[in-house]
Amino acid sequence: MKLHDFFRSGTSHRLRIALNLKGVAYEQVAVDLRKEAHLSAAYKAINPQQLVPALDIGSGILTQTPAIIEWLEEQIPTPALLPAQSLDRAHVRALAAIIGCDVHPVNNRRILEALRHRFAVDDAAINDWSGTWIAAGFDAYEALLAAHRSAGRFSFGDTPTLADVYLVPQIESSRRFKVDMGRWPVLASIEANCLALDAFQRAAPAVQPDAS
Repeated sequence: MKLHDFFRSGTSHRLRIALNLKGVAYEQVAVDLRKEAHLSAAYKAINPQQLVPALDIGSGILTQTPAIIEWLEEQIPTPALLPAQSLDRAHVRALAAIIGCDVHPVNNRRILEALRHRFAVDDAAINDWSGTWIAAGFDAYEALLAAHRSAGRFSFGDTPTLADVYLVPQIESSRRFKVDMGRWPVLASIEANCLALDAFQRAAPAVQPDAS
């Protein structure tokens, strides 16, 4: 498999985690967002939406991390990223959706670039904008954990799930926007437990080949 990604992309980060947890080997093809490589004709031929990541599985190219991770879960059922019970699966999917649907989309690169270039927003305002939505999402995430969490070291139980795959990259991203994680001790504890695992360590932005 070939993974077209960018080291600092939150969606790329989450897909690397999922691939690592599933034990899937992949070749990385860097798409340098800093140089607008995703806007090239060559990359548009790979992903018409011109976003990262894209996963070339040989028989086709998959885009959009929710769809790719669902495909991985179907193709490689173990280790499972979703619990066995349907209500528990719904809970884990809801946690992931807080990040994937409500937090990440409003602080990803293309939104922030639009704010900078169309509305002359400075870095302090960018941090305030991003921090607002990150805080709202993390508040809700911790509240849901308090209400529904199965006792354990991760977002649900004692093994990583889809929720952790989404959560850890967003925490990583939040620090770039000067968000103080001290407000969410449970999330910080979950992150620490995740980062003790090889699958999360190898997926970290700082250790990717294009991070220099």
